[in-house]
Amino acid sequence: MGKKGGKPPMKRDQTAKEDALKRLAYIEGHIKAIRKMVENDEYCVDILKQTYAVQRALDKFEGVLLRGHLSSCVPNGIREGRDQEILTELEELFELSRR
Repeated sequence: MGKKGGKPPMKRDQTAKEDALKRLAYIEGHIKAIRKMVENDEYCVDILKQTYAVQRALDKFEGVLLRGHLSSCVPNGIREGRDQEILTELEELFELSRR
């Protein structure tokens, strides 16, 4: 997404973009709530439950982003003749996801 290595920003499906932004707002709200819980010395188990919710929300956000990338950025890159670059990026993403 966005500029990397001088690439122009990709045009995203508006619905997917709105979904991604909505998920980020949800995550931001949860993070703020977790911070407040820590500041208020709330019960650790309750805080951990909130962190798990954030982790699940991040997983869903990543899924939205990856689906968008695979359905638009990857085909566009291949049409532009950047097959090897696209494959390298996908391999890097795969390796990052396994760490």
